[in-house]
Amino acid sequence: MMFQETNIMAKKAKFSLGKTIVFSLVSLVVGAVIGAGSNYLYLKQNIKSDSINNQSIKGVVYDDFQIHFLELGNIYTGDSIYIKAGDNDILIDAGSRSSSAKTISEYVDRYCTDGKLEYVIATHAHQDHIAGFGGANGILAKYDVDTIIDFAGTSSNSGVYKSYVSARDAKIANGTKHYTALDCWNETNGATRRYDLGEDMYFEVLYNYYYFDENKASTENDNSVITMFTYGSHKFLLTGDLEESGENKMVEYYTSINQPLPKVDVFKAGHHGSKTSSNDALLAMITPDISVVTCVAGSTEYTTNSANTFPTQAYINRISQYTKEVYVTSLCIDYEKGEYQSMNGDIIVSSNKKKVAVAGSNNNTVLKDTDWFKENRTTPEAWL
Repeated sequence: MMFQETNIMAKKAKFSLGKTIVFSLVSLVVGAVIGAGSNYLYLKQNIKSDSINNQSIKGVVYDDFQIHFLELGNIYTGDSIYIKAGDNDILIDAGSRSSSAKTISEYVDRYCTDGKLEYVIATHAHQDHIAGFGGANGILAKYDVDTIIDFAGTSSNSGVYKSYVSARDAKIANGTKHYTALDCWNETNGATRRYDLGEDMYFEVLYNYYYFDENKASTENDNSVITMFTYGSHKFLLTGDLEESGENKMVEYYTSINQPLPKVDVFKAGHHGSKTSSNDALLAMITPDISVVTCVAGSTEYTTNSANTFPTQAYINRISQYTKEVYVTSLCIDYEKGEYQSMNGDIIVSSNKKKVAVAGSNNNTVLKDTDWFKENRTTPEAWL
């Protein structure tokens, strides 16, 4: 499928709230061009959930606050999350490979027209989260960046990590502010825990036991920078690839100070919907209404055990206790041949302070209703 751009939202332009995004199919294309980039037409009309020719979808995208969970232009699972928060452009991670930088920047450029990212956050040192940042054609070379926030610790010595550090340090030398997550948590070196983005709009760097030097994580995933975005009463939790150990430590901390994490509207599934993240203790505390999984569903990149390919049966069983609204970016067709296609596609979660909405560039089908789920997963009782 190929989608044509008809109108896009420019940075700092003013629009009325609650406009409708339409992903329109170009029907005269011969063959299917997967991941060619969607295009958004903003109309002043009410939300409708009906499909157009069973292939295009209509859904509300509010101008004020948007989180875009991106497809990455290849067969490999990874994260890149673009956030439009008032006049701020924010990028969290740039996976999954160095070649993803082009896919990410082409998407971001539809919204960020001044070439500046107010915040870049690198959650941890794994390739599938930072590979697109470094190098001459990387994200950090392409954009001006006001502030970089990254992981407090790592045991990585990979070439990808070194490339990221080189690109980051070049930005710092040119005036970009740099804080680690520990700087933010301790509010040292000019950093703070909270960053205001507009009226009733901000993000916070949350507690992670493994930010601290004396607490060595057994996996890079537990070094992840954890952020909570807030707009009005709405909460959006992004935990990177935090594993069960890190999640449990976070729950224990907020319980111990009698300030449990609030209910969240949206939770990005930890570690791409793995069996070792999004555990019961965390989900019981945040009781999410919506969960987004950034992965290539069914890919054998990390395992040939079908139950443990992302999103795993274990994650599905746990999240089903809280919501049926689970969305997935991409679908593996044949990993060895590098064949994949969009599942929901690029997923946009947005809010006008009153409501939260979801729109996918390919469709709005929730995971449990997809053919892949029906053929590869067991439906949990809560979803029957």
